[in-house]
Amino acid sequence: MDPSTASDGAVRWETLRQELSKLGWIEGKNFISEYRFSENKGPERLPELAAELVTLKVDLIVTSGVPQALEAKKATSTIPIVITSVTDPVALGLVASLARPGGNVTGLASLAEELSTKRLEIVKDAVPKVARVGLLRRPVVNVGQDHQLKELRFAALALKLRLEEIDTQIDPKGLESAFQTAKQKQVNAIMTPANRVFFAERKHIVELADRYRLPAVYPNKEFVEAGGLMSYGEDSRDQFRRAAGYVDKILKGAKPADLPLQQATKFQFLINLKAAKQIDLTIPVRVLERANQVIK
Repeated sequence: MDPSTASDGAVRWETLRQELSKLGWIEGKNFISEYRFSENKGPERLPELAAELVTLKVDLIVTSGVPQALEAKKATSTIPIVITSVTDPVALGLVASLARPGGNVTGLASLAEELSTKRLEIVKDAVPKVARVGLLRRPVVNVGQDHQLKELRFAALALKLRLEEIDTQIDPKGLESAFQTAKQKQVNAIMTPANRVFFAERKHIVELADRYRLPAVYPNKEFVEAGGLMSYGEDSRDQFRRAAGYVDKILKGAKPADLPLQQATKFQFLINLKAAKQIDLTIPVRVLERANQVIK
């Protein structure tokens, strides 16, 4: 169950299928997949999608993201659930502890809160004169986003930065208005939270950041691949590779309650010098040296 579109989620789920095939699970031969995507229509579709999977009596559910995991958990307490990209699953009540999940949920825990703070630090290092950072945010209740916001507020204080939270509708008109607001508030850089809805609009966001000449750091490398300036975040493909191991064990009889959760271990820091040149930004050498990939 994925919050994005089928096209945006294709790479992640193909990674899962490929890893499962290495473990002997061949789709169409010894297992069948049922995919459900919310197509970026928001959390209101998730209960329906989760209910559909439960009605089908699937043997296991794989989810990506906090709202998806919560809805899957609400929908069933018996079908095993393998989660990916979920921040603090203990605090959310999904599991009793990382070491001993104790229920029907296990998988990969995200470090989204810590990574949001790290991205703010990167902005300060890459844009030395930065004083105000604009954070695009959805004006709706989202547990994952709220957790990230709390950490960012504390981090901004520690870094002596002003965090301007800018509510935006995730559509062309709403995003344009958000960037206009950012300029009015005289922000020196832009951030987006780790959220699949923003991910779906990455090309438009990148174009706006360039047009408004605002340095930006994003949570996914795909933003940089679309022409964005910088990204720092978890390797989402690695999460799905590792999720395959959980799927394999559960389908072979293991119980989620007995499988400890793991945290992300691979992170990617990308810098696009072409994007930097377009906004006349010179990124310090010490920052460039930290990047996993520099696009020239």
